[in-house]
Amino acid sequence: MAAFANEDEVYTFLGGVFRIGMENPDLVAKLKPSGVVLRVTYTDPDAVITVDMPNAELHTGAGQGPTPNVELFMSADTGNRFWLGKVVLPVALAKGQVRAKGPVAKLLTVLPLAKGLFEPYRRSLENAGRADLLDA
Repeated sequence: MAAFANEDEVYTFLGGVFRIGMENPDLVAKLKPSGVVLRVTYTDPDAVITVDMPNAELHTGAGQGPTPNVELFMSADTGNRFWLGKVVLPVALAKGQVRAKGPVAKLLTVLPLAKGLFEPYRRSLENAGRADLLDA
């Protein structure tokens, strides 16, 4: 069974963690120079999130936002597990759990900053009463 019931839940929770990041001025200052425009395409349910790091903008929905220079493709379950700190992106890429397009090395340079969002993501699930997602 999929972790999320529908696209809106993906935007609420997985999009929400990016929103939390974009509200952190220190994190934004570190992400801007990366030049990364990341599009994450999720399945089960289908959802698309584009994170424009240089402009600190988040866009949800297919065809929304600027053209990405790095794309990731994964199930929403895998996205949830990543933000819980249970998926190591380079390992998931090697195992084929996550597919990538574009200069992934650029993304890997900012990846360590994601760890600072693991706890806020966990709290957002707890606050929403979604213990089911914490056990993924």
